[in-house]
Amino acid sequence: MTQLFVDLDRSSPVPLYYQVAQQIERAISEGELAPGDRLDNEISLAEQFGLSRPTMRRAIQELVDKGLLVRKRGVGTQVVHGQVTRPVELTSLFDDLTQHHQTPTTKVLTNEIIEAPDEVGAMLSIAQGSRVLHLRRLRFAHGEPLAIMENFLPQDLIAIGESDLATRGLYQLMRSRGVNIRVAKQRIGARTGTAEECALLGERKGTPVLTMERAAHDDSGRPVEWGRHAYRASQYSFEVTLVDH
Repeated sequence: MTQLFVDLDRSSPVPLYYQVAQQIERAISEGELAPGDRLDNEISLAEQFGLSRPTMRRAIQELVDKGLLVRKRGVGTQVVHGQVTRPVELTSLFDDLTQHHQTPTTKVLTNEIIEAPDEVGAMLSIAQGSRVLHLRRLRFAHGEPLAIMENFLPQDLIAIGESDLATRGLYQLMRSRGVNIRVAKQRIGARTGTAEECALLGERKGTPVLTMERAAHDDSGRPVEWGRHAYRASQYSFEVTLVDH
């Protein structure tokens, strides 16, 4: 367990829970607390700082809500790994996480052939009733859930096994099978996460999520993939570079 020291001003109008949260946040930002460090339980910390347990619990919750700490059953409270910032480029999340040493892992939720819903058929420019490969995965970074990724591909494009999806990025798999993605249209947004999304991402019900929809085309101009993803807003952001021509 990592030992903490906080200096509380009990005569200050600033609430004690907020003073504690601010000092722990400073320790994280300055590197005194490193990603993965575990803290004592709330009872021990409350006794150590001379605080009530509800006050200590509120301080910890403040940092959990900011995405700086995470509570893990059987492990305790830990400092999380830094927020993932992803440049908006024609790459897959798996590739980006690997490049930035974020140790991506994947749980495959769905890998099936279905009749294309109307919206999917329109995005892939295929006839009504055509069948598509439907993929849904839960992506982790450093063991923490980060994104729910849902993708649709024309059935005749490629076949992908679950072991492939668990260990490689979709775009990497597509490239290895001769599908070269050349251009994509992407839309980024935000909304309240569904109950299922929040449960999968380890967030409280009603927590906001970042969203991204992407329609990708190969070098012949054929639509080859449409995806819609939901990301933990507390752990993830998009970065865009703007250039004045």
